[in-house]
Amino acid sequence: MAIPEFIQDIRAKAGDTLLFLPGVVMVVFDNRGRVLLNQRADTGKWALISGIPDPGEQPAEAAVREIEEETGVSAVVERVLSVFTNEPVVYPNGDRAQYLDIVLRCRAVGGAARVNDDESLDVRWFALDELPPLGPIARGRIELALREDPTWFAPAPAPGLATGYRAP
Repeated sequence: MAIPEFIQDIRAKAGDTLLFLPGVVMVVFDNRGRVLLNQRADTGKWALISGIPDPGEQPAEAAVREIEEETGVSAVVERVLSVFTNEPVVYPNGDRAQYLDIVLRCRAVGGAARVNDDESLDVRWFALDELPPLGPIARGRIELALREDPTWFAPAPAPGLATGYRAP
């Protein structure tokens, strides 16, 4: 996966220290109600389109850019679905990161779904009843995008209690 230049600069100074980073995750629908997924080059698994905003970039702006860069699809952001801090990840090179994901419902307005960079092995539209294997968090995010619920976030725990929330 392409590492943004600003993160490479931080890593040059911070080594493999845990970085807390913003992320955007997009549930993109077309006019037929299909969802756009990419098969990630790093894991081979199907996933929602996602990325890291550049410094100073608004989350919706980053979402539109990432969708276009990774899939060739032009999209607009419709609403915020959830805000959630994920568990830390350790990459094969030892770098550690934890992401605060802003999950956005988006609608395609143009372009054609295709592999548009080196981050994907495949890019496709899937009918909801024909989704490839996806993890529970991705499935929960798609389900949330189909509802008109308010934005989901993990509530603050009562004083002295730990949270056990998992992102939908």
